[in-house]
Amino acid sequence: MTPAPAGPPATSPGAAALPAPSDEAVDARVPVRRLVPLAAQHVLAMLAAPVSTVLLVSGTLRMPPGPTASLLSAVLLLCGAGALLQSLGVWRIGGRLPFVMLPGGAATALFLQIAQEHGAPTATGAVLLAAALLLSVLPLYARVVRFFPPLVMGVTVLLIGIAMIRVSARLVTGPDGAGEPRAVLLAALTVAATVAGYVLLRGVWRQTSVLLGMAAGTVVAVTTGLGAFTPVTGDGFALPALLPFGTPRFDPVAALPLLVFSLTTLAEITGQTVLNSETVGRTPAPERDVPRVARADALVSLAGGLLGTSLMVTSAENIGIGRLTGVRSRSVTAAAGVLLVVLGLATPVSRALAGLPEAVVGGSSLVVYAVIAVMGVDMLRRADLSGTGAGSLTAALALTAGLLPLLTPDLYAGFPAWARTVLGSGVVAGTLTAVLLGALLGRFGPGRRAEE
Repeated sequence: MTPAPAGPPATSPGAAALPAPSDEAVDARVPVRRLVPLAAQHVLAMLAAPVSTVLLVSGTLRMPPGPTASLLSAVLLLCGAGALLQSLGVWRIGGRLPFVMLPGGAATALFLQIAQEHGAPTATGAVLLAAALLLSVLPLYARVVRFFPPLVMGVTVLLIGIAMIRVSARLVTGPDGAGEPRAVLLAALTVAATVAGYVLLRGVWRQTSVLLGMAAGTVVAVTTGLGAFTPVTGDGFALPALLPFGTPRFDPVAALPLLVFSLTTLAEITGQTVLNSETVGRTPAPERDVPRVARADALVSLAGGLLGTSLMVTSAENIGIGRLTGVRSRSVTAAAGVLLVVLGLATPVSRALAGLPEAVVGGSSLVVYAVIAVMGVDMLRRADLSGTGAGSLTAALALTAGLLPLLTPDLYAGFPAWARTVLGSGVVAGTLTAVLLGALLGRFGPGRRAEE
């Protein structure tokens, strides 16, 4: 996830420092001899996210290796289709910018929360409802996005990161929370290998440190007996399974965490679209491009719901590669999309990855979602949290509302079911508190009175 601005600026201050805006760079054709290695760089940089996300879902929901491999194939296929759609664009769908697409880490946390509390079919229904909601609010984009400034986004992302760290820890300790020393040690070694890769490597290889950490953890598990690598047998190409969790169940109250999150993604999409436009030398036009990017996100997420995934989101990870290589062409990310589709259809790849030890996956996930939590802190840092304004009180009460269900899970046990669903979700409770207090104190708080 990438920090986003408070609203949809008509132009970006950074755009003036760039050369004369032109679409020539973003539309340029890249020779095949350069296209393939450049596309492979993008795939390597983003591959850890879908792999770790699927293995986290599999471990949390106790999925057998076969369905896990099928789900990984589905996610890789959707990542490739999303990259193609965002890069090439069809009608008003896709930003025609060098974007890749990933399963949202925050959305996955909410998907798992719903699945654990209401069942996987309800979680699938929630994904479909959230994607449909995102499509339906796009005509009101400018009005909706202003409710999610950096303060609200920071609270949301921080709470999601904390909740996801708790989920990841269960992969190491097991469902009963009593971890075996060997599993904890294996997870710690995986984290250490990930950190070593990040410190020692440079460029695009640094972005593969999570993937390399998982590989190192698996080697340690096999050679020392701390864990087992058990890939699923099979070869050739295959299509992922449709509706792997069964017929979706639509429960709007249970789906509320993902519904609220789908609205917050508009602010994130705005920031990514402006940043990517500036990177390729195109004049940022959020009012035109953000709805196109969001439509592609929503449509791929609808397909993802049918294939068992959570919401799919555009990723800013590839923007850094564009700056590193100096290649701004969207044909590179389109080629990366083709490679991801091939990987998704290649059964041996997904079946091998499905056999990674659970503690290794848990260790890698701890790193990924700890970084998400820190991103939330960074977003809050850019908000006005001075003691004289309303921001500090809003953030404090919103974080309190969001952390209470995590620290005292039975706090709302005596409430009606709908209230438990809303208040018992730290992300929903914290985000709604931040939105409501931000609007209320922004209008009537001390900062407003001083301004008047």
